[in-house]
Amino acid sequence: MSNSCCRCWITCGAVLMGLGVIAGALAAHGLDERLSAVHRSSPPVDRLAGSISAPAKALDDFRTAVRYHVWHALGMIAVGLAGSLAGTRNWPLQAAGICFGLGIIGFSGGLYALALTGNSSFGLAAPAGGSLIIVGWFLLAAGTCPCGSRTTTGSQ
Repeated sequence: MSNSCCRCWITCGAVLMGLGVIAGALAAHGLDERLSAVHRSSPPVDRLAGSISAPAKALDDFRTAVRYHVWHALGMIAVGLAGSLAGTRNWPLQAAGICFGLGIIGFSGGLYALALTGNSSFGLAAPAGGSLIIVGWFLLAAGTCPCGSRTTTGSQ
């Protein structure tokens, strides 16, 4: 992969990391009142450990979105770093970066919007985004796997 492509993925990942930190800070310091207002009339949500309030569930969803956002922004940075290694395959790495970006938008963006608006339609994007993230990790592996690559060692 060209040096400029590698730097592009690292830059995109770094920007997404910064946005993830902002979202995490929002969840930690300023989201309670907003979520209480949006989800005030929603019924409690049943969970394995028992019932929780809808605002608490929304905050949990938002925090899940932040975690996946940040981890997969790191994955995007890994794509850029991997592209600078000798013997890597360009197209799987490019596709991995695209999958991570679209996956963050779909999964985390869907959960952010669901938590902030209470509109369950936004939650429908999460499975597609999660699938793209999974594909992104497999493409990163395919792009960096030395399987089938020819290396020159000087002796034959």
